[in-house]
Amino acid sequence: MSPLTLLFLIFALGTVGWLTARARAVRFRLATPGRFSSLPGHHAAFAALCTVAPALLFVLAWRFVSPALVTDAVLATPAASALPSPGFERAAILSEARNLAHGHAYGAFHALSPTLAPFYAAAQKRHDLIAAAIALLLALGGGSFAFLRVTPRFSARTQVERLVMGLLLAASLIAILTTMGIVASLLIESARFFRIVPVTDFLLGTHWSPQVIDPRDPGASLGAVPLFWGTFFIGAVIAMIVAVPFGLMSAIYLTQYARPATRRWMKPMLEILAGVPTIVYGYFAALTVAPAVRNLGVSLGIASASSESALAAGLVMGVMIIPFVSSLADDSLAAVPAAMRDGSLALGATPSETIRRVLLPAALPGVVGGVLLAISRAIGETMIVVMAASGVATLTLNPFASTTTVTKQIVDLLTGEAEFDSAKTLAAFALGLTLFVVTLLFNIVALMIVKRYREAYE
Repeated sequence: MSPLTLLFLIFALGTVGWLTARARAVRFRLATPGRFSSLPGHHAAFAALCTVAPALLFVLAWRFVSPALVTDAVLATPAASALPSPGFERAAILSEARNLAHGHAYGAFHALSPTLAPFYAAAQKRHDLIAAAIALLLALGGGSFAFLRVTPRFSARTQVERLVMGLLLAASLIAILTTMGIVASLLIESARFFRIVPVTDFLLGTHWSPQVIDPRDPGASLGAVPLFWGTFFIGAVIAMIVAVPFGLMSAIYLTQYARPATRRWMKPMLEILAGVPTIVYGYFAALTVAPAVRNLGVSLGIASASSESALAAGLVMGVMIIPFVSSLADDSLAAVPAAMRDGSLALGATPSETIRRVLLPAALPGVVGGVLLAISRAIGETMIVVMAASGVATLTLNPFASTTTVTKQIVDLLTGEAEFDSAKTLAAFALGLTLFVVTLLFNIVALMIVKRYREAYE
């Protein structure tokens, strides 16, 4: 039975449970006078949830468990005795056999894969039937249990609210568990990396060349200071030089000078920049901005000007995060009490003086928080630096020179052909952990500043 068919049957049983429970609730309400704690819809919803939820939870759990069970069943067959010892080759043969059984492949590199494919198909079919039978039994059992609870004294509304609260709690925990899983994977793999390379060599070393690593001293080629500098130089210096003035000035204009009709169409157009895919910014940086920056450098007499420069990536990244700065600065300026602005104007100050000496100082915590959030967004950007920045790790203050970032190197390290256990590949996890910690600190500081600002004017 296909997964779609099984889901259709489960929801069909849920619909039947909803209809029968509602009909029974309507009947006893007509036959029994008095007030009831629940409406017929509450009883119907309780029956539908009891029918669908257990079956769906089982199907979801089964999707994670069944591949291992099917593989164990195949390994128990006589044909599996010809498999090599556990390792990469054995896993490759089993993967090919699984793809052949599912119809995802039309050929195999190993002669044993077509032999095992029928056993895979038979085991998968058998386990699918077992799963379908258990899921339908759970649906029937849950529906029957709920139908028997449909009585005048049963508070279905309370039970439904508890079930919905449980579903909402589970949905909220998914994000938390996902974050915990990401952090755990970064910590585990980074710990493996730091057993090979000392932490001091990684965080304080100034030479980054993962292509050539000396097995006797791997830390000598994996010093990440040039990467940290390139990330800071592009994301926190060049990009902010573009984003902060333009974002802040646009926010001041839209909140203080623009007419309502002008604001209605300018603000959405500005925020469209935040919705443009970063790959589009990357193409724009690589094909348009980078050549223009190189020509500008050559015209200024800078012979070393590169078409993969920090300036090209930083300019486009700054344009991308203008909406972040503008939106948060707009909200901060709008949150300043009107009495402060009116009082300044009443004392004879001009609008520009009011903005410089009253509104901006009052809104400064919110603006600073927005800038810090924008910096955390910029230093984590990937596609722009992958397409516009270089892969050469250098310590330079020349914006026309080639440089690289942490995210660029993570992409390069994980897309190569090196072994997963090598220092080169594991270095990507150490870089990811460092970037995660830095971004987290930026966000914490920004949120603390914004929270203090909001409390001041509530």
